Amino acid sequence: MSSLVLIAEDEPEIASILQGYLEREGLRTVTAINGQVALDLHRALPPDLVILDVKMPRVDGYEVLAELRRRGDTPVIMVTALSEDLDKLQALRIGADDYIVKPFNPLEVVARVKAVLRRTRSTEGQTLLRLGGLELDLTAHMAVVTTAGKRNRLDLTLTEFRILAHMMRAPTRAFTRGELIDACLPEGDTLERTIDSHASNIRRKLQAAGAGGFMEGVRGVGYRLGPAV
Repeated sequence: MSSLVLIAEDEPEIASILQGYLEREGLRTVTAINGQVALDLHRALPPDLVILDVKMPRVDGYEVLAELRRRGDTPVIMVTALSEDLDKLQALRIGADDYIVKPFNPLEVVARVKAVLRRTRSTEGQTLLRLGGLELDLTAHMAVVTTAGKRNRLDLTLTEFRILAHMMRAPTRAFTRGELIDACLPEGDTLERTIDSHASNIRRKLQAAGAGGFMEGVRGVGYRLGPAV
């Protein structure tokens, strides 16, 4: 079955244009006229990708995006008339996968949608994650750092392994503490400083294995993996 795209756009004409172009490429679509409907449809369906306008009634696009990131990793492309760099950075910081400014060429939107879906599919079902010299075997539950031809195994706790695996699926993206809690510590309420403690332990173990600086803090946001190994 073809991928399902949720178009969250309160301007019917724009939503209709996007629907037409996406369906012509063989994708299925569903539309939402406000942010609350978008959240309801996301939970009920769920879609494979969301095209999300920032200026949405009832619940704005940034709030919708934040909630989608609390729920999981559904790819999101922000589409908006706002062209300021700060608006783009805000969307990317919260977790948008891409960002398109109105007025746009519908063919460009289709190309971006297909590119994001390809990236998403390329990581589905993976059992081995690699980033620089860091390698995580999800089946064996093993983490290894290779430096100067030497392989050093990381002695990670279950939660530390979950955090690293989650971040390696979206390398260089800045994750908030809340996102890491929701994705990696689902057992119950957890304070954000707990993530800081886990991150500190991970960084210490990476440092000992020769991968110092690989996991870095992002001021006012959370943590990010970098190409340090």
